[in-house]
Amino acid sequence: MGKEQVSYTVEQLVALNPYNPDILPDLENHVNEQVSLQTYSLDANLCLLRLYQFEPEKMSSQIVARILLKALMAMPAPDFSLCLFLIPERVQMEEPFKTLIVLSHYLETGRFRQFWEEAAKSRHLVEVVPGFEQAIQAYAVHVLSLTYQKVPRTVLAEAINIEGLSLDKFLEHHVANSGWALEKGQGKGQLILMPQNEFNHPELKKNATEGIPLEHITRIFPILS
Repeated sequence: MGKEQVSYTVEQLVALNPYNPDILPDLENHVNEQVSLQTYSLDANLCLLRLYQFEPEKMSSQIVARILLKALMAMPAPDFSLCLFLIPERVQMEEPFKTLIVLSHYLETGRFRQFWEEAAKSRHLVEVVPGFEQAIQAYAVHVLSLTYQKVPRTVLAEAINIEGLSLDKFLEHHVANSGWALEKGQGKGQLILMPQNEFNHPELKKNATEGIPLEHITRIFPILS
């Protein structure tokens, strides 16, 4: 029997008995594997946070911080909020969680300059997780692509915290692979033309009712009446 249990994956352990405290060490090891292998398993991480609720004396601040960093990397998905909901408020008031919550707030509100400034003060925290910077840059680009048809180079540079030759290489990559185009702006400014989508080009947006199934509409009417 012992050999069979060793062969179970973390996902299987979570599915079989998510409230079994005996799987807590496996889940903690899995968090470290996610960091080193640059993978991600939200369900397993939420399961671990729930187990910490039942056994708070076993909670590892380092593991929880890594879970939250991986959740930030998943933005715009709401993973960070889902994880935070399972962390006691008294713990949230402690470091490093206070800093991580501030970083999350800056990202949610699109205040990227403040985010990078705060992240620079907490390098010991964010640099533990490989790919963190790249994931946040991808999120920043996502937000800009929903907001702008043409992004000034200076705005992009601030949002992704890259400038100079590194920014040139970043732009070259996205022109080649992401459908971006470059245009000269007024003066010496450069504009980046983002691919069209229904957010930066409202005319592409379909009629709102087209995407709502009829049964959803019929459920709304009794609520409104």
